[in-house]
Amino acid sequence: MRNETKGTVELTLAMVLSGTLGVFVVESGASPFEVVFFRCLFGAVALGAYSLARGFFTGHGFTPKKLGLAALGGVFIVFNWVFLFEAYEATSISLATVVYHTQPFFLVLLGAVFMRERISAAKLGWLALAFGGLVLVSGVRPGDTASLKGLGFALAAAVLYALATFVTKRITGVRPHLVALVQVLVGLPLLLPFADFGAAAGLGSGWLWLVGLGLVHTGLMYVLMYAAYAKLPTAKIAVLAFTYPAVAMGVDWAVYGHHIGLVQALGVPLIVLASLKVTLAGSARTRVAAPAPRTAGRAAEASSPVATRAA
Repeated sequence: MRNETKGTVELTLAMVLSGTLGVFVVESGASPFEVVFFRCLFGAVALGAYSLARGFFTGHGFTPKKLGLAALGGVFIVFNWVFLFEAYEATSISLATVVYHTQPFFLVLLGAVFMRERISAAKLGWLALAFGGLVLVSGVRPGDTASLKGLGFALAAAVLYALATFVTKRITGVRPHLVALVQVLVGLPLLLPFADFGAAAGLGSGWLWLVGLGLVHTGLMYVLMYAAYAKLPTAKIAVLAFTYPAVAMGVDWAVYGHHIGLVQALGVPLIVLASLKVTLAGSARTRVAAPAPRTAGRAAEASSPVATRAA
C-alpha cells in the first residue's frame, strides 16, 4: 500500500506539471518549432543524464527493429508537440487540451484498421458520446477561422500521439526512459530545418521557460510518470491522468483569464467519461489476454498498459 501511495503522489505530481506546460510554451515567446526543438535538446540532456546515472545504458535491450520503432514513434511525438503548441496559439490552452484528450479513440481506430481489432458496440457508443462532447467543447461557429484552425491542430496532435502510442506499445524489454530519449533525439535533426535560431537568440528570459520545458516537463515529468507506472494498477493510472486537463484548464483561467463557456463545459465530462471507459476497457482486455504479476523494473515499466497521457 505504501508503494501504491508513493506511485499516486508521483503520477499526480507528473500530471500537475503537465498541466502547466502550456504556460511555459506561451511565455517562452518562441514559435512552436523552436519550442519543440529546444524541448527535445534540453529534454535529451535531462533523460540522458538520468539514464546514465541509473545505469540504464548497460543491457539496454535495443535491437535494430526496436530502435527503428522508437525512432518512428519519435517522429510522431515531435510533430504531435508542434501541432499541440500551434493549437495553444490558435485557440486556448483549455480548449486545445480537452480536444487533445480524444487520443484514446484514435488509438482504438488504429487498432481496428491495422490490427483488425473488433470495435464492440459499447466502444462505438463511447466514441459517439465523445464525438458529441467534442462538438459541444469546440464551440466553433461558422466563419470562426481561428477556432477551426485550433481545433484542427489539436485533433492532428491527438492523431499523431495515438500513432506514437501504437508504435511504442510494440517495443518491449527496453526501459521507457531510453525509448523517450531516442524520441527526443530524433526531434533534433528532424526540426533543425524549421527552427529559426536568429529569432530564438532574442528571446531573453524566454530561455528560462524553454529550459524548464526540457528539464522539468520532459526530464523530471517523464521520470515521475515511469516510476509511478510500475507501482499503480491500470485503473488508478487512467483516473489520475485526467489531473492533467483539469490543471491545464485551471492554469489557463488563472494566468490568462481563458475559460470555456457553459455549453462547452457540458462537453468536457462526456469526453472524460468516454475516454476513461475506452481506456479501462482496453486495459481489462490486455489483462485477460496476458495476465502478469505486477513487478517493478524494466518489464513492468516498459509494458505499462496505459500510454503516457502527458503532453
